[in-house]
Amino acid sequence: MPPGPGKGGDEEFEDLRAEDGNAMVRLFGEYGRGERVRFGVGGLASVFSTLMELLPAFLLGVAIDSFLLDDRAFRLPYVPQAVLPDEPMGQFVLLASILGGSYVMGAALGWVNSWAWNGFAQHFQHAVRVDAYDAMQRRELSFFDDRQTGEVMSILNNDVNQLEGFLTNSLNTGIGIVFRVGGMGAVMLALNWRLGLIPAVIIPALGYASYVFVERIHPKYQSVRSAVGKLNSQLENNLGGIEVVKSYTTEAAETDRVAESSRSYLDAQWDAISTRILFWPTLRLLTAAGYMATFLVGGYWVMVNRGLLGPPLPFFNGPGLTGGLLVTYLLYTRRFMWPMRQFGQIINDYQYAEAAGERIVGLLDTPPGITDADDAADLDEVAGRVEYDDVSFGYQTTDGEQEQVLRDVSFDVEPGEMVGLVGPTGAGKTTLMKLLMRMYDADDGAVRVDGRDVRNVTLRSLRDAVGYVSQEPYLFYGSVRENIGYSRPGATDEEIVAAAKAAGAHEFVVDLQDGYDTTVGERGVKLSGGQRQRVSIARAVLKDPEILILDEATSHVDNETEAVIQDSLRDLVADRTTFAIAHRLSTVRHADTILVLDDGELVERGTHDDLLARDGLYATLWRVQVGEVDALPQEFLDRAASYSPQPGDGDD
Repeated sequence: MPPGPGKGGDEEFEDLRAEDGNAMVRLFGEYGRGERVRFGVGGLASVFSTLMELLPAFLLGVAIDSFLLDDRAFRLPYVPQAVLPDEPMGQFVLLASILGGSYVMGAALGWVNSWAWNGFAQHFQHAVRVDAYDAMQRRELSFFDDRQTGEVMSILNNDVNQLEGFLTNSLNTGIGIVFRVGGMGAVMLALNWRLGLIPAVIIPALGYASYVFVERIHPKYQSVRSAVGKLNSQLENNLGGIEVVKSYTTEAAETDRVAESSRSYLDAQWDAISTRILFWPTLRLLTAAGYMATFLVGGYWVMVNRGLLGPPLPFFNGPGLTGGLLVTYLLYTRRFMWPMRQFGQIINDYQYAEAAGERIVGLLDTPPGITDADDAADLDEVAGRVEYDDVSFGYQTTDGEQEQVLRDVSFDVEPGEMVGLVGPTGAGKTTLMKLLMRMYDADDGAVRVDGRDVRNVTLRSLRDAVGYVSQEPYLFYGSVRENIGYSRPGATDEEIVAAAKAAGAHEFVVDLQDGYDTTVGERGVKLSGGQRQRVSIARAVLKDPEILILDEATSHVDNETEAVIQDSLRDLVADRTTFAIAHRLSTVRHADTILVLDDGELVERGTHDDLLARDGLYATLWRVQVGEVDALPQEFLDRAASYSPQPGDGDD
């Protein structure tokens, strides 16, 4: 099947998985620390709410023994007998009051628990998402060269959202289970330790079943997280390229690709579900065994005490067991066993969250490939002198090989000069400029600004000094005003309009329905290519950088508009160092120096007239521009036909 919009690597983020197996513990320790108050309030409310749940079953047992079976005198633990009512009606009203109060208090504590715990989970998730995004955007450009947008979004949305479900429900429930089981177990052992041992012996069996489940389900949930990321990538790429899909009538083929990705997700999910649904009946049988054992032993004991059976067996020689106490035990046992089954769901949710957390922690812990050096200093008062000193660079291919793009490139640019960069497609022009901005680092040699190696200055100060207009201008969803003002937050309307005029954009902007407040749509889809280009140029103009890079900045405009833009840019480039990458050589014919690259090497340099007189590659490219195709060397035509683009160079 040929590659389509949604084809990507099988395990784009496999290298980001945390390997220590405690990603959730790591995240909880780091991000839960700032939410200790909410966590503490929610935890205490859960504990006391659990205590309120213990009262009804106990009070029911007291009522049965005291009022229904009349087996024993009315008494309440830890309450002096002298303060209890003597009359049955008073005793009954007291029990009813305590019972009603426990329900009201439990409901109030449940609200406090939900309020605090949801606040904890939401703030936790917010902090993780922001840090994950910050870590993502600080990664080097090559990180995004090898990954699809949908897979990146899968971490920031799906994986982070998976944490919310676990923190909001499962972790809260887990804390309640611990105290519920612990509280009920303590009460049962205190009331009758022999009978209390029966449900307790089921716990090791439940623990072993849970251990086996964890061992089997964890790798399957990792596969689910990978599969959903690939599905997101497929959908995101297909929707992003919907115009291409429709123009080539490949809807059916793309539906098949989506079906293939969805099937992979279905298979991974079903594999996990098959393991999970086998786990639940196992827990149900074990808890039912504990409940049945309590009923059988307790029922036999009560029948012995009531004289319905023969002499008691040795185990039943202790204090007698009443009918009311047996009811309390059965209710407690059911509440004791059911949380243990819930604990299986918590383990399941934890493993799902752990699989998501591993990718998040892997992202957070993986340092960016391009960072500030320890002794990096700000690049202040930039004059604009740029030097390339024997610079070589290659991209890492998918099979781990190095594909050389630039070889021993050296040149100097004085402050205020305009330099044209020309050459065949794939010669390395765009890559050369990305090294200046440290989107990538040179493999060999050095790039310097004002005599300082760009690797020894802070990234922020370096990129603040450089304005970049891409050959494929990107506009954010929002208004024209917001897109121009993006380069300088806080810019006034007058400054934005002045930048638009300098870029030749003002005239078409004021003709839009809402002028500068017109929404440009996703990626600027409501504007033409030329309009997007001019808005992008206006954005760079507003930034007012000391060094300006125009990467095919007029590639999407007609000749008339190009002339307007070139005239407008004269004042802009007059007092700053400017690099203009161009296939349309007319845009750089008046440059102070023109650099000609071919196959990653600097082969010619000089003015337009000098290079034409030399009759080399530049002269050949010029003949292409002016239509003298018959005069082109056959070697040039053969090489152009066999061109293979380099990664990261776009149309370069």
